Amino acid sequence: MNIALIAHDRKKEDLVNFATAYRHIFADHSLFATGTTGKRISEATALSITRFLSGPMGGDQQLGALVAEGKLDLVLFFRDPLQAQPHEPDISALIRLCDVHDVPIATNMGTAEVLLAGLKNGAFDFRKKETYGSREE
Repeated sequence: MNIALIAHDRKKEDLVNFATAYRHIFADHSLFATGTTGKRISEATALSITRFLSGPMGGDQQLGALVAEGKLDLVLFFRDPLQAQPHEPDISALIRLCDVHDVPIATNMGTAEVLLAGLKNGAFDFRKKETYGSREE
């Protein structure tokens, strides 16, 4: 499975702690992340992560392109709902793309835990049948 990890500044530590706690699950998957978030998770967990630009510099859009191309299976985006984001249109576009392409997205730790439990228990196995990047409309 191809999993994206994204976090707003005030949620980065939460995502690092989450990735550390669920390292045993993440270790079996390909991980993608925005710049600083990916660096912090990689340093804390030693997981291999493909990093893109930071969110405000286009990283959210880069990950959105992977969603549109059928190259992401799950997005974990720890959002900060109490702080305005200058790149809010990019965030909204990423969430919309996940909805359009039926890619599960968690925007908080509670939902992320449920999705990872499902991943661990085989709920996403149907996505494995399709080859990386070959999903068509």
